[in-house]
Amino acid sequence: MNKKNIAIVLVLLTQLVFSQKKYQHIALINATAHIGNGKVIESSLVVIKEDKIETVSDIKGIRLSYASFDTVIDLSGKHMYPALINTDNVLGLHDAEAVRATRDFSEVGFINPHVRALIAYNTDNLIIPTVKTNGVLYTQATPRGGLISGQSSVMALEGWNWEDAVLKADDGVHLNFPVMTTHKWTEEEGLSKSANKKYQEELNYLNKFFSDAQAYCNTPDNKEKNLRFEAMRAVLSGSANLYLHTDKTKDILAAINFSQKYKIKKPVIVGGKEAYRITAELKKYKIPVMLNRVNDLPDNTDDDVDRVYRLPALLQADSILFCLQMEGDMEAMNSRNLPFNAGAAAAYGLSKEQALSTITLYAAEILGIDKLVGSIEEGKIASLVISEGDILDMRSNNITLAYLAGKKVNLKNQQSELNTKYKTKYGIK
Repeated sequence: MNKKNIAIVLVLLTQLVFSQKKYQHIALINATAHIGNGKVIESSLVVIKEDKIETVSDIKGIRLSYASFDTVIDLSGKHMYPALINTDNVLGLHDAEAVRATRDFSEVGFINPHVRALIAYNTDNLIIPTVKTNGVLYTQATPRGGLISGQSSVMALEGWNWEDAVLKADDGVHLNFPVMTTHKWTEEEGLSKSANKKYQEELNYLNKFFSDAQAYCNTPDNKEKNLRFEAMRAVLSGSANLYLHTDKTKDILAAINFSQKYKIKKPVIVGGKEAYRITAELKKYKIPVMLNRVNDLPDNTDDDVDRVYRLPALLQADSILFCLQMEGDMEAMNSRNLPFNAGAAAAYGLSKEQALSTITLYAAEILGIDKLVGSIEEGKIASLVISEGDILDMRSNNITLAYLAGKKVNLKNQQSELNTKYKTKYGIK
């Protein structure tokens, strides 16, 4: 056989190998499955086929044919959860926050709706493995800075590059709504408040931009492309969210009025520290809230000291769709504490399953990905985690197994490797 014929045979063999669809058929049995929608199956059967969940049921009364699966894993005594979703975060957009050259979450300028966090997302980020260890497998990579920061995207925490990792590209535009009162903290004076002298100027600037963007998007044939206005098309048409970052009651009301003025179909309040005061307005316009971390102190001296801890329960009581997120100091690193924030909410009024939903299904619903992830249900992407104990409790959260789109996740990181290294060195078990 000459070289040409050998080459042809090799090509045909390669095509044959890749044409045969390879997949894993995995049965996970006997775990206590926390579905994410409030339901719990004490002794569960969850079947993964390729990258999807094929079966979710109670294993009692089922005669399992082990030969039907590539792998069967007995998870007796363990707990199974949907992959946790980390919303509104710069995770994956910087390596060393103190080093400006590594910070890809902020651009110069005040109006940057065309800036996409998607293409800045770094799958080799060193913080990401430490977050996966606690059960977080998805993140909403979110830009920061200016009045309009840019567009976020929902990313998986594994992949060769951002093209591999993206679950939902450009899910919405982030707007830092002007505040009427600025707050400043100093060690000498504590918390001080003052009127924002630039409030009206900033609001006028936003009004002009949105009016111009509407006019541009309503014009059938624009001879010249404007990248900033083009980036607003999805928000103005209602196919993407407008994330309004604001905390105080008056500012939230102003943000709601602003969204109604421009007929924004999918506004989302981000932060919402005083959202509990205006739940009637939020419910009227069906506006969800991305509630900031609950391990914080209240801003007002006359507030109950546990007010922030009780915010999730207050919103839940009034049937407001909300999720928890970790925006703030060292937010990328603190993403690993997302389940424990939900655990704190469970200690202050939410049930354990409601608290779990705030970082799984509720988050997915707000992001518009609930048909893909957020709960352990048939037909959804097979992204789930298995813990030896309660995932919301830092004492028992010990993730031993995780799957992301049907692929087993590597749960090792630099910190766990150092832990093993020095335990081995000094004979500590």
